[in-house]
Amino acid sequence: MVERLPVRSVRASVDCIPLGEALTTVASEWEALRERSPAASPFASWAWHQAWAAAAVAEDLDTSRTVLLRGATGAVEAILPLAIRSTPFRRERVTALTWAIGDVGCPDHLDIPALPGADFDAVLPVLTSLPWDVAILSNLAPGSANATRLAAALLRGGCAVRWQEQWACPYIELPGSWEEYLGSLSPSRRQALRRRERALHRAHPVTLTDYDSDTLDTGWQHLVALHARRWAGDGGGVFADPRIERLHRAFAAELARREQLWLTTLDVNGEPTAAWYGFADRDTVYFYQSGRDPRRDDLSVGAVLMAHMIRRSIERGYRRFDFLRGEEAYKLQWTALRRMTGQFVAFRPGWRGQWLRGLDLASRLWARLRPRRRGHGSPPAPAAA
Repeated sequence: MVERLPVRSVRASVDCIPLGEALTTVASEWEALRERSPAASPFASWAWHQAWAAAAVAEDLDTSRTVLLRGATGAVEAILPLAIRSTPFRRERVTALTWAIGDVGCPDHLDIPALPGADFDAVLPVLTSLPWDVAILSNLAPGSANATRLAAALLRGGCAVRWQEQWACPYIELPGSWEEYLGSLSPSRRQALRRRERALHRAHPVTLTDYDSDTLDTGWQHLVALHARRWAGDGGGVFADPRIERLHRAFAAELARREQLWLTTLDVNGEPTAAWYGFADRDTVYFYQSGRDPRRDDLSVGAVLMAHMIRRSIERGYRRFDFLRGEEAYKLQWTALRRMTGQFVAFRPGWRGQWLRGLDLASRLWARLRPRRRGHGSPPAPAAA
């Protein structure tokens, strides 16, 4: 059991409680605060944290805390789901204050659920009472105002803070019509899309099947099976990891209940041959994962299904289509736009914090000075992208 660390003042009160307890006691407040936090994606939601907790190993769950900031009236004004874990940093083992969910499942566009006026300075006594060397909040959304305000509070509290860009996330600014979107592509790309779709529909009966709460089990089985076929020669894909599969299965169930789940198969001759999994939130459709039967690659079933989902996003009035992290070539065929996620690292005051900051500075300086190897491409993106 994680100890409580309450702090009280005239203006605010702060509690540090186990994540599992927070998921039970402040679920509605969590959702309301995320709605008030424009930069925070569904990965910052109660639903994602609940799914993560259901799939997490006991050790990770036991190290996860939630810092609750309440205003003068007692209403929750900020929720910080954090963990204290041993992690490598610049070839040293350090105790880090990180997101509770870590990077499992590749969550992107994170921010702290909080009201615009939340007093993050009031959180510092609780944060600094916890045993960490560095605070590392990764996968931050562009314009993550609340994380930025927390970093500023840590800076005022004597920490050294540095920022860096992290992951490129391609996206489409959706226009008013499918034809307008096609017009933004190169002539060759536009013609290829039309040709592939016509050829598939001319040669075979083709249908799209959408899955909801009542049919989720069937749709999920198709997704996992087709994803495994697509990545059969490369470890079976992300869902080969049981923890990731459990996490997303639980998340998909909650999304289906809220009618935010986009889980669709493209069926050829009545048989699912490609699957698409994502979710809608506010004005954005997020693409997370897919699968296809390699025996149907000659029909370009994956590209045809992606085109259908982008067109559906436009027709339903969404403003953005987000491919999430990773600049894989197939994503860049659909768009040239990208957003960068970010990370901030805070080194706490004291000799150890100063020493780790020195290691960090030296490592980054060396990375800039060393010659680049010819032919060395970008590191492989996580498969979940």
